[in-house]
Parts: sequence; structure tokens; C-alpha cells
Amino acid sequence: MAADGLRTGEVAGRAGVNVETLRYYERRGLLTAPARSLGGHRSYPPETVTLLAVIKAAQRLGFTLDEVAELLDTGRRRHPTPDLRARARAKLAEIDHKINDLRAIRGQLEEVVAARCDSLTNCTCPACPMPFADLAALADDGDRADPPDH
Repeated sequence: MAADGLRTGEVAGRAGVNVETLRYYERRGLLTAPARSLGGHRSYPPETVTLLAVIKAAQRLGFTLDEVAELLDTGRRRHPTPDLRARARAKLAEIDHKINDLRAIRGQLEEVVAARCDSLTNCTCPACPMPFADLAALADDGDRADPPDH
């Protein structure tokens, strides 16, 4: 084994991931397969720890592992592309959309709390903001009223 190579447990410990995560990333192609010792032990280059930190940082920014893999592949080709910036802009738009959705959900939950709702399907509060039973009945009636498609 090379003197500067790190074993699986060392890489995982330094990067703050578990050994299975390391092996999973290797199977997914996020990490290149490491050299092996005569005894079959993996020997990772020290920069693997940095790469794992980059992967985890990208995940914290909301990128999926598939997106991280694509970004890493683009970077490995060593050709500057606007790909990261474009993807970061798209991720910002996605996050803004999620924030707006969460704000709407928060507002609805505040209404449920303020109205003192007590049941999802049989709420007894006077002005339930989430009349699920009424909505379900309307949906059932709507299904019966629709003519068949021809």
C-alpha cells in the first residue's frame, strides 16, 4: 500500500461519513475506485477527504447526488463551463419555490391552530379552514356527475 494512501476507515473518519457512505459513493461513480493493496485493502489518495467534503457541501446546498455526479463529471473534464452557475441559479429558483410553498403551508397551519381544529375528517370548530369532509363529499359527487369519456 502506498505510504500516502488512506484506508477506508481513515477516509470515512476524516470526512465525517460512515464507511458504507464511502462505498456507496464509489459505486455511484462519485469517487474513483481506489488502488488496492496486495491484501485487497482499499488505498485512497488523501484528496478523497476533500472531495467528500465537496460532495457533502453540495448536498447541503440542495443538490441531489445525481446532480453532484454530473457537476463532478463536468469538473473532471477540466473544461470551464457555465454549468455550475446555471445549475446554482436553477437550484435557487427551486428553493424559492419551496420557500413559497412552505410559507403557504405555514399560513394554513396557523389558520388550523387559530380555529382550534380538532379532527382531520370530523372537525367540530365553527369555521374550519380545512373542511376535509366537505371537500371529500364534493369530490365524490363530482366523480358521479362527470359523463364518461367517448
